[in-house]
Amino acid sequence: MRVIGLAGWSGAGKTTLLSRVIPLLTASGLKVSTIKHAHHMFDVDKPGKDSYVHREAGATEVLVSSRNRWALMHELRGDGEPPLHELLAHLSPVDLVIVEGFKSDRHPKIEVNREANGKEFLFPGDEAIVGVATDAKPRTSLPVVHIDDIAGVAALIRTKAVRVADVFAAEPAPT
Repeated sequence: MRVIGLAGWSGAGKTTLLSRVIPLLTASGLKVSTIKHAHHMFDVDKPGKDSYVHREAGATEVLVSSRNRWALMHELRGDGEPPLHELLAHLSPVDLVIVEGFKSDRHPKIEVNREANGKEFLFPGDEAIVGVATDAKPRTSLPVVHIDDIAGVAALIRTKAVRVADVFAAEPAPT
């Protein structure tokens, strides 16, 4: 399994870019999964549904299954947010995992930056950034692809993704 991240400020277009690049990657035969970091409270369940009632009653995990999909919800119940390497371990094996967000983690990332967003680039201060998708013209030795060049972004993702084991091999042991 290989991993690459898309990082950038809110409003840069990371989700839109992913919605355009994933179909191209899957059409080329890759099995792709994503991990999305949320900075706010979120819920994938709905009040009144049985699964919601189970969680609210105190269940640590609730797995909902149908013939079309299954979903596992895990309540942290006050525990800290798990690190990226633990989240990756929960995924089924695929060819490529694209991580949206987690911009301060050390996995390789492609920075997404829209000039109209008015935000500075992250790459000068983040050694894990291995390329840039933007509509600006940054001064850098990193590979730069126009944000609307979906084939170019897909190629950059394929080129810069690394094995998950290589990213987290030097992860500090839990104390």
